[in-house]
Amino acid sequence: MSKNKKTTPQPNDIASIVGRIVETAPNAEKAMDAVVELLHHRVPHYSWVGIYLMDGPDALVLGPYRGKPSPHTRIPLNQGICGAAVAQKETVIVADVNADSRYLACSIETKSEIVVPIMHGSRCLGEIDIDSDQPNAFGADDQALLEKIAATMARLLAKS
Repeated sequence: MSKNKKTTPQPNDIASIVGRIVETAPNAEKAMDAVVELLHHRVPHYSWVGIYLMDGPDALVLGPYRGKPSPHTRIPLNQGICGAAVAQKETVIVADVNADSRYLACSIETKSEIVVPIMHGSRCLGEIDIDSDQPNAFGADDQALLEKIAATMARLLAKS
């Protein structure tokens, strides 16, 4: 198998790997970078993977990501699907970004998006944002996996 070919992993495998990354990484930045790399490399329909972190009470700032460069390095909380996920404090799945007026266009290839808040209690620390070049790419399995990863990341970020 080619080194660059993405393989479809089992969700529990990825969640276990993320747990080990968080336990062994020297700091939160390196852990986030490794998690983003893992998700982008191992899940075939994840075209763009990034973590946004809260920057004060009213904005998100882009942290580690994999995929094409994004023009959205800072997102006010009242904008986009990313802002909606923080405001709602829950996962937002958009099956067709072109049909959602909240979508902040990053790439013409993007067809669907999932945004999972990283919550510590009632406080949002950031979010995992994933785009796919496939329409309707995200389902219950993606949501469950990413919410588990977000909970792991919350424990790490709350310590930072």
